[in-house]
Amino acid sequence: MKIININPNSAQPKYKQIVLSIEMAIAEKRLKRDEKLPSVNKVSLEFSISRDTVLLAYDELKKRGIIYAVLGKGYYVKSIEFTLEQRIFLLFDELNAFKEDLYTSFLYHVNKNFQIDIFFHHFNLEMFKKLVNESKGNYSKYIIMPSNLEIPTEIIKSLPLNHTYILDQTTEAFKEYPAVYQDFVADMYNALMNGLDKIKKYEELILIFPGDKEPIGMVTGFQKFCSENNCQHSVVSTFEKDEIKKGSLFIIPSDRHLVNVIEQAKIQNLALGIDYGIISYNDTSLKKVVENGITTISTDFKEMGKILAEMINTNLKLHVKNNSKLILRNSI
Repeated sequence: MKIININPNSAQPKYKQIVLSIEMAIAEKRLKRDEKLPSVNKVSLEFSISRDTVLLAYDELKKRGIIYAVLGKGYYVKSIEFTLEQRIFLLFDELNAFKEDLYTSFLYHVNKNFQIDIFFHHFNLEMFKKLVNESKGNYSKYIIMPSNLEIPTEIIKSLPLNHTYILDQTTEAFKEYPAVYQDFVADMYNALMNGLDKIKKYEELILIFPGDKEPIGMVTGFQKFCSENNCQHSVVSTFEKDEIKKGSLFIIPSDRHLVNVIEQAKIQNLALGIDYGIISYNDTSLKKVVENGITTISTDFKEMGKILAEMINTNLKLHVKNNSKLILRNSI
């Protein structure tokens, strides 16, 4: 594995990239005490940068006592005992009950020498771009949750490939970056298939899909299931005070719409799990007890946080699908 990596598209100064590369190589035991570093001329020629840039990086490492110079011979590793000071840029879409579980799990399992700064883009592309652009060069690792935003390619490529991780939703544009993600098409389809025996008693399946935050893969998986199983179905963008027909099963990603459906059913004196059904998305403790239990489709957010932390701790570059499952309760 190469000792030094420089991303020409990164906003991080090249000398800082050299410093970080060498620190990481030592921390990961790819460089040992008294081992020689690539020469100034070699680094300069390989990356088409000035010798002064390389010397600036090596001089900073010398001042910190990490490397030493031997006149006429080159630069060598002096210390392997230093603590690698790393700052992590963590960009979430929003903070809610299950994202808090993810975040808390990540903090518990990640090495304690990491300083973590968390930000939120609130599904706003301009805010996403602003936060990413302002973070460049200030962090050693980047964790981003792109959600369903259509992010320009140049924003993505400006982040360091070896030190950027994608969380929750990934796309073709992010395929080169390590990720812990959900496959919303497969998860929706497989969960509904697992509940087929209970679902088939309903006359119509209704997916309430606002589309402003939710991944479009949910719709694809839902329609695939309904088509293969000859289910009458519809996709609606909202539910306020619509009349609920007996025999309807609602699949509800948004908790606001979950409340609206339950309230309307009470007005109509409909019994949940008998006259109509509900499958909610993303499990919380509250859904275990509300209305004697709400059936959910949910991934394990604590496990997602743990996997991400282990990837960061060991510098692994993997694509890990965090599976979802159907949690059956009395609402269907």
